Amino acid sequence: MTQLDKFNLFDDAVRECPFKYLQTIREESPVYFMKELGAYYVSRYEDLRYVKKHPEIFSNDTYTYGSSRGGQARNIAEEYRAQNGWKRVSTLQRTDPPVHSMYRALINDAFTVSRVRKMTDYVETCVNELIDQFIYRGECDFVSEFSIPLPCTVIADQLGVPRERIADLKRWSDAMLAPGGGFVDEAAAVECARQVVEAQKFFASVMDERRLEPKDDIITDLVRTQVTDKHGVTRPLDMFELQDLLDQLLTGGNETTTNAIGSGMMLLLQRPGTIERMQNDPKLIRNFIEESLRYETPVLHLWRATTQDTELGGVKIPKGSSLALGYASANRDEAVFPDGESFDIERRKAGAHLAFGSGPHHCPGAALARQEMFSAFTILFKRLKNIRLADPADSFAHVPSSFLRGLKSLNLKFEVAERARYSPSASAY
Repeated sequence: MTQLDKFNLFDDAVRECPFKYLQTIREESPVYFMKELGAYYVSRYEDLRYVKKHPEIFSNDTYTYGSSRGGQARNIAEEYRAQNGWKRVSTLQRTDPPVHSMYRALINDAFTVSRVRKMTDYVETCVNELIDQFIYRGECDFVSEFSIPLPCTVIADQLGVPRERIADLKRWSDAMLAPGGGFVDEAAAVECARQVVEAQKFFASVMDERRLEPKDDIITDLVRTQVTDKHGVTRPLDMFELQDLLDQLLTGGNETTTNAIGSGMMLLLQRPGTIERMQNDPKLIRNFIEESLRYETPVLHLWRATTQDTELGGVKIPKGSSLALGYASANRDEAVFPDGESFDIERRKAGAHLAFGSGPHHCPGAALARQEMFSAFTILFKRLKNIRLADPADSFAHVPSSFLRGLKSLNLKFEVAERARYSPSASAY
C-alpha cells in the first residue's frame, strides 16, 4: 500500500481538507489515476500548462472524446433536463478552438479590463449597500449576507435579471453544479434538475421580453447576436446554445467569486493580526487577493479528455481517457511557489496562480472577480474593525463537492470603524 491508497476525495475528512492528498500526489505520482474520479489527475504546474497548450491532444470536448464520468446522479439530472427543458450542448465549455473562439467572442466585450474599470464605482456601491444591511448589528453570516449576494447582484445586473430574483439565481446556480460534485443522491439529482428547468423557463421568458424590448444587458446582446458556423452560414443562436451560455455565465459569474471571497476572509481569521496589517497598509490587499486565490483555489479541478494515445509526466494515457486538471494542486507546486503550503500575503509572483485557468479557456470574468474581491476587502477593512469569529471554535465547514471549494457559512462579529459609505480613491484593480 502506498501513501496515496490512504486517501479518497469523497471521504468527508479528505473533502474538507484535500491539500495533503494533493501534495502526496505531486510527490509520489504527479500524473495519478484517481480511481474515485475515474480520471488521470494532473497535479503539477508545468504538466497542467502543457495540457492547456495542447487542446489537439487534451480536448475540452469531453462529450466527444471522454469516457463516461459524473456518476448516476449526474446522468439522471442530465436526462431530466433533456426531457423537460433544453438539453445541455457544448458552447464555452466542452469545446476547443475555433468553435470555442466563436462563442467566447460573444461575451468578451462584457468582461474586458477596460469595461470592468468603468464598473468600479458601481461595484463599490454594491459592496457598501450590502455592508449597510448588517453593519449596525455588529455581526453577520459573511457567506449568506455578503460573499453570496455580492457576485449574485453583479451578475444579475449584467444579465438583466431583476435583483429581487437574486435568491433564485443562487438556488439555480447551486442546482446546476451540485450533481457534478458527487455528493447528491438520485432523488436530490432530480430535484436539482427540476430547478435547472425552472431556471431555463425563466430565462426563456426574459429572452422573449428582450426580443420585443431590448435593453443594455447581456441577455439582449445574446438574443440579438448572429454567429457564422463552420459552413459559413450566419444565423442567430438557438435556444439550446442560449441556455447553455446563460448556465455558464450564471454559475461562473457567482459561484467561484462567492467561494473566493469567503475563503479569503477565512484565511485572514485563521491568522490573527493579518487584517490589521492590511488595514495599516492597504497596498497589501491586491497581493493578498492573488495569494488567497492561489492558496484556496475556488475550483479544485476541471476536465479534459485525450483525443489519442499519449504520454504525460512519464505516464501512458490511452485515447478517450478523462483528465482532471488539478488547479488547486498546481497552485501549491513547490517548483513554482516556494513553500507553497504556506500562506503569505507578501508572496512574490502570487499572481502566477492558475485559479482562473490559462490559454483559450482562461476565465472571461477574471477581471470582474478580482475587482469584486478588491472592492469588497478594501471597503470591509475600512468600515469594520476587530473582525473576528462569532464562535472561536468554528470548524469552517465546506459545501460538499468534489471539485468546488466554498464555505457553508462564516459567522462574524465586529465593531463599526466608519459608518458612512466608503469609496476608495484609484481603486480599480
